[in-house]
Amino acid sequence: MMSDQDPKPNVQHPLHQIAESPTHKLLLKQWLKEEELILSRIALKEIQIDTVRKEITQIYCFYFLFHSTSLLLLFSSVSKSPNSESCHRSWIPSLCSLLCSLALIWAIRYKTDVETHMEKLLEREKEDGQLLAKCVVELKKKGVDFDLLKEVDALRRAKSLKVEAKVVRKWSARDFVTLFFFVVSCLVLGLTRIVLCN
Repeated sequence: MMSDQDPKPNVQHPLHQIAESPTHKLLLKQWLKEEELILSRIALKEIQIDTVRKEITQIYCFYFLFHSTSLLLLFSSVSKSPNSESCHRSWIPSLCSLLCSLALIWAIRYKTDVETHMEKLLEREKEDGQLLAKCVVELKKKGVDFDLLKEVDALRRAKSLKVEAKVVRKWSARDFVTLFFFVVSCLVLGLTRIVLCN
């Protein structure tokens, strides 16, 4: 007795479809290779950011060490041999302190700008990696039915909308850091004057 039901069509798995299609197979290989390259670039940028942050910390330590040492030396020299001329010549250590402070503040600002730039590059690499990962998932899911132009353009539009939605900040953390060290430098100048003249 023959069955009236039609046999189910033999639908291949999307990965089998990709394996039989040279174009989709090559595209998948290129995207997987690009994913590895993006991961290596992300790891490299994270190492570079850690290095820059260590350098910034070293500059912070050197800044406070320099000013604390200079104030201690000035105080000890004045206490051992008090001299009225030290007040008239107070502009010399004050000028040296000001120049060193400005140089260190510039170095801190430069390094923080480098850190911010590297963080933006890292964020861009991560977004590209997420976009590529979504494309790979869709390609594996749909097989030969994957429309390259349609799928990639949709993901890029979603990425562009995400970028436009970001809030632009007028003041950043590095601006407050620069202001803080400038205020500390002014306080050090005042303390230098007080130590030499009182």
